[in-house]
Amino acid sequence: MDVLRYVAFATDPAGGNPAGVVLDATGADDATMLATAAEVGYSETAFVVPSDDGTLTVRYFSPLAEVPFCGHATIATAVAHADRHGTGPLSLRTNVGTVAVTTAVADDGTTVATLVSVAPRTEPLAGPDLAELLSALRWSADELDPALPPRAAYAGAWHPVIAAADRGRLADLDYDMPALTALMARRGWTTVDLVWRESPTVFHARNAFPPGGVVEDPATGAAAAAFGGYLRELELIATPVTLTIRQGEDMGRPSTITVSVPTDLASGIAVTGTAVPI
Repeated sequence: MDVLRYVAFATDPAGGNPAGVVLDATGADDATMLATAAEVGYSETAFVVPSDDGTLTVRYFSPLAEVPFCGHATIATAVAHADRHGTGPLSLRTNVGTVAVTTAVADDGTTVATLVSVAPRTEPLAGPDLAELLSALRWSADELDPALPPRAAYAGAWHPVIAAADRGRLADLDYDMPALTALMARRGWTTVDLVWRESPTVFHARNAFPPGGVVEDPATGAAAAAFGGYLRELELIATPVTLTIRQGEDMGRPSTITVSVPTDLASGIAVTGTAVPI
């Protein structure tokens, strides 16, 4: 297989989130895709099987397991496809449903992709789950932002949303990896979305990702989509609105994710970002 390597949500290969992209994985079985993702070593690699009707079937693998959906690898896949076949609309068949993606060339010459997630939703975080999660994170309840309550959010994958009251708490990421890995495996969570609100439309995020075999993800498009749905469902923002999520800064891999949240609760969340080859 021809594995391409792209960085998503940045214009500099030294920033953003790296993803592997295989634009034609026809005939590859699960074991081969998992082994390839492990060899690539990025948090996710996307494997595409083109079809005669123009749709693309896409599966996502971390170095340890298949994940249901991955935002940054979707952005990377769309840009890699545009670099070879031209910009325009794409229809991706994923394990969580059909995801529409469009690509275009920006004024600075970079290719930009926008995905629209499946319909988002949230669920309460049960008291014992929240207590266990905070313990694994080594956070205390009084360090949380009461204006952004803990919740499990979904837009293709599940992510607990935990909001810090100040930027310093977000900057100090030192969690119990075995304990968090076990909890996330039991609950089917993909990453833990740790956020801090800088302004009404600007947020900083860090995403713990032990199920993928990495401590932290530098840009998490699926979590950004889920977070947009969380804010809308809990009426924590006025919609329609465009949000900016800054991620990866504490890792030295700055990333910028643009999230567009429509008013209709049944509508998916749009996530936009650039991607460039490594």
